[in-house]
This record gives sequence, structure tokens and C-alpha cells, in this order.
Amino acid sequence: MASHPILSTGYRKTSIARIVLKPGSGKFRVNGKDMKDYFISDLQQKRLMSVFHIGKKENQFDIRVKVHGGGSSSQVAACRHGIAQAIVDFDPDTRSMYRDRGFLTRDLRIKERAKAGLRGARKDRQYRKR
Repeated sequence: MASHPILSTGYRKTSIARIVLKPGSGKFRVNGKDMKDYFISDLQQKRLMSVFHIGKKENQFDIRVKVHGGGSSSQVAACRHGIAQAIVDFDPDTRSMYRDRGFLTRDLRIKERAKAGLRGARKDRQYRKR
């Protein structure tokens, strides 16, 4: 168990979240704002806090997050990914618990690039036989 701050990075689509986690009282700042002010949706807050509920780590850490890129949903997933990694660095015994629930897995799905001659990544013009 470490007492110094733990640095971690989480990713999802084009979002990148840099995490600073240290033992504390449960303060949670995202880009200089309180987490509830940055992620306004209740669903997004629940998704983010699910990392702590699984490991029963509520109000044990002070967390600072700098996140950029992507949309708000993608940013939540990037934050969750990075926080899970930081908690595992802090307490290695929780690795299997987070791994089994998919919190440590990097979701690699990103937007596919548009191709020349097509209407996007895959859509083609309509075929006409006659």
C-alpha cells in the first residue's frame, strides 16, 4: 500500500484522462471543478463512481483528473479506466476484481476513417443493374 500520489492514464475513443490519486477524504476534482459540476448527468456520475463501489473504496482517496478530447461519455469511460488502474497500483490485491469486470481493459473502438469514393467509412453508392 502506497502513501504517495499515484499517477495513471485512462483512454477511451479520443479521450485521455490523467489521474492523480492519493489517500484522503474523498475529494474528486475534474479539470479544476467538482466532479458533480463537470459531469452533470446522474448516469455519468454513477458510471464513474462504480469504480469505487466495486472495491468498497468510497471516500478513501482524493482524486484529481485532467481529461480532454472526445465527448462527455467518452471522458467518463477514460476517467473510470484511469482510476481503476490507479486503485490497482495502490492495492494490487484488487486487480482480479477490476479485471473481471472489464475496468482495466482499454476499449479500442474509435471512429473509422472515411474512404475515398465512398460516402463515409463503408457506405457505397446504390448499385444499378439497368
